[in-house]
Amino acid sequence: MAFVRYLAVLPFLGILVGVPLVNRVEPLILGMPLILAWIVLWIVLTSVIMAVVYLCDPANKAAGQ
Repeated sequence: MAFVRYLAVLPFLGILVGVPLVNRVEPLILGMPLILAWIVLWIVLTSVIMAVVYLCDPANKAAGQ
């Protein structure tokens, strides 16, 4: 279960720590500045990570049966 807790912290760190590190306009990724692409990436990754956390939670496995 510790793995799930560490996994849930990743989006927080990705936005909080990552944004100051990629605070640049260049390069453009899909027409977006790097910082905007970074934020969009972490929004999508947060959804995926939270889905994995939901599936790994034993309380949700018991409710589905």
